[in-house]
Amino acid sequence: MQGFDSLSEKQKAILRVIKEWLTVRGYPPTIRDIGNAVGISSTSVVNYNLNKLVEAGFVTRSKTVSRGIRLSAELMNEIPVRLSQENEVVRVPLLGQIVAGEPLPVLGDDFDHYDEDMLLTVPSSLISGADPSQVYALKVSGYSMIDAMINDGDTVILRRQSTARNGEMVAVWLTESGETTLKRFYDEGNRVRLQPANPTMEPIYVDKDKVQIQGKVLAVLRRIAN
Repeated sequence: MQGFDSLSEKQKAILRVIKEWLTVRGYPPTIRDIGNAVGISSTSVVNYNLNKLVEAGFVTRSKTVSRGIRLSAELMNEIPVRLSQENEVVRVPLLGQIVAGEPLPVLGDDFDHYDEDMLLTVPSSLISGADPSQVYALKVSGYSMIDAMINDGDTVILRRQSTARNGEMVAVWLTESGETTLKRFYDEGNRVRLQPANPTMEPIYVDKDKVQIQGKVLAVLRRIAN
């Protein structure tokens, strides 16, 4: 296998992005994530370079998994990556629990009350340029988002917002039942479909006027199993 230094600068940058995602977030980036990070707008160009890295032995890919990019343990040690420094972190309030499963009564219809001591220090890169004052964290309970790489015990970082595009993962307050849940959002006219990322679970359908979006998921902090 050729050495890291013999690769093009573009390919080196792609490997650094993959390693940073695996190191900081605990899961690999998508092709679009890589393109955004290295400044390549064409997914086909990213895909071409990934295939070259596969041929060179740096990367393995699974065509059946959306985040199927992997690096060997040996390469994880070899590839240099600049992780966040002390002045590149933000303090994010951990406001409580959100259910990735059946909805569960939780904080209420706002997230303005929290213990000031419950603050997480996270790399600023995880909040995607959002205003830190509009960012918060919730502990995940349940398994309905496992295909989105979110497991029971993980922590999601969210940006406060009241609207969402179809397919975005959001924290949703169900006003009629007084419950909150974590799901992918789909506007279906008079109703909203809250879609789990688990093939064994059914979507939740709610009248549009009985749903309040509380925030969009920006990142996931993986729980390290004992």
